[in-house]
Amino acid sequence: MNENNYRNYTKADNEMSLASYNAVIGGVLLWGFALSAVIVWLAGDYFLSWNPFVLVIVYLIVSFIGAHISHTSTDPIISFIGYNLVVLPFGLVLSVILYDITAVSILHALAVTAGVMLAMILLSTAVPRIFLRMGGILLATLATVIIIEILCLVFGWYHPTVIDWIIVIAFSLYIGYDWAVAQEKPHTLDNAIDSCVDLYIDAVNMFARIASIDDDR
Repeated sequence: MNENNYRNYTKADNEMSLASYNAVIGGVLLWGFALSAVIVWLAGDYFLSWNPFVLVIVYLIVSFIGAHISHTSTDPIISFIGYNLVVLPFGLVLSVILYDITAVSILHALAVTAGVMLAMILLSTAVPRIFLRMGGILLATLATVIIIEILCLVFGWYHPTVIDWIIVIAFSLYIGYDWAVAQEKPHTLDNAIDSCVDLYIDAVNMFARIASIDDDR
């Protein structure tokens, strides 16, 4: 979808002010981050006992269903349920990823992620058209890196720090892109919640990679 598509949204009768719209995005994102933290804190030991294959399958299926529900529904309540269905499996996977990572590395990753997220939002607000043009490039880059990562794991060529840094950069740019997309939509409650799905996924993926990089140092 190119930048011209974003101009084709019809004006909604129930639009909010820009400040209220962005406040909802911030609040829903904070809810998702807090829920993820609770899952990691309370359920990490439990999910470690799961078969890794089952864990990945549950994560993929539930998060896909949640994203689909949120993005296809026009009811804010249903969209919020879909958002939570994305948050829950991400929290599940985070509880396993972060289990052996030190608290210092986790806190450092949180600080860096928050800083990068704020910087990308401010930059995207200042020059949204630049970010809106990045959609196709970012998708192709991320898909290529994921394929390379899988091949490296299969053939034993894995260099985690290099791959992790590329993914951190890609998701940081994705935050700017998804924020620009969110601002182009009609400022409705449902669109605010829908936008949080993509922003949450960007932030959590970036955070997990930064935590891994910091812990390996």
